Amino acid sequence: MDLLAALPLRTPRLTLRPFTPKDTDAMHAYQRLPEVARYLYRPPRTRAECEAVIAVPPAWEKEGDRVLLAVCPTPPAPGVPALAGEVSVNLRDPRARQAEIGWSLHPGAVGRGYATEAARALAHLAFTLGAHRLYARVDAENTASFRVCERLGMRREAHLVENDLWEGRWGDEFVYGLLAREFGG
Repeated sequence: MDLLAALPLRTPRLTLRPFTPKDTDAMHAYQRLPEVARYLYRPPRTRAECEAVIAVPPAWEKEGDRVLLAVCPTPPAPGVPALAGEVSVNLRDPRARQAEIGWSLHPGAVGRGYATEAARALAHLAFTLGAHRLYARVDAENTASFRVCERLGMRREAHLVENDLWEGRWGDEFVYGLLAREFGG
């Protein structure tokens, strides 16, 4: 399957498309927020960091390749930013066909089911591209994200205790997994 030919992805309420340089300010609007970065185990992003992330085109061939897509409600939803967030899938091990999925939403877009809808579409793409196993790493305190994993049909495979240090505090992490043959679409 030709990755670029498969994009954008469309769901009943969303368009998932590659970012463009024009999206830098909209991405920075949520990526700069401490409440968004909190569960990502990194500081909030600067505008320059957002610009650099956007500059990497989607790819799916070698270890480290990534498909990062803008989550855009279609039609626009009242009170929701036009760029509601992002979903990504990273090719972690091409030989074993392992990929990691993730998402981040603007706080103005949470609680509407967008993360689940977007992640489901991206998981479908990853499995279509040949992924055997999809996994997600989720902070154990991030209830909204691990519920997205469960709605996708992922199973909790691990509970890593105090495996990450963020701002002087140890945090636990859950690992969720899903095999291609288990995915319900």
